[in-house]
Amino acid sequence: MSRYLDSSVLVASLMPDDPDHAACDALLNQSGNWTTPHALNETFATLTGGRLGMRVDADVAARMIRESIVPCVTFVELSVDEIIATQSGARKQGVRGGGIYDYLHLVAARKAKVGILHTINLDDFHHLHREGDPEIRRP
Repeated sequence: MSRYLDSSVLVASLMPDDPDHAACDALLNQSGNWTTPHALNETFATLTGGRLGMRVDADVAARMIRESIVPCVTFVELSVDEIIATQSGARKQGVRGGGIYDYLHLVAARKAKVGILHTINLDDFHHLHREGDPEIRRP
């Protein structure tokens, strides 16, 4: 079954001390994974920004992403029209502020026609889910 991995899963897969590392790394190393190029930016920002209680050097983070994530996923991209349509429907979905990034992950997962969207942040997605969407599941 194909699955979409959001950036929370990608980050955890790269951090051996993360409590979700084993499950996320196992998912990443299976076939059938999808994500967006933007998820790579979110992963880089998390690794280098200090939210983890430490900062990964930017060159090291870029290498980790290039070597450990990029070979393991297929990328789905949203067009400008798809992004604008998502933004236009945001209010109806109750999306504000940074919630647009999670909503865009779900829209990309729909476009890729995956069965499951994996995230560590279940609460960020459940209110966005509608009938026919991929199942939202924690790794």
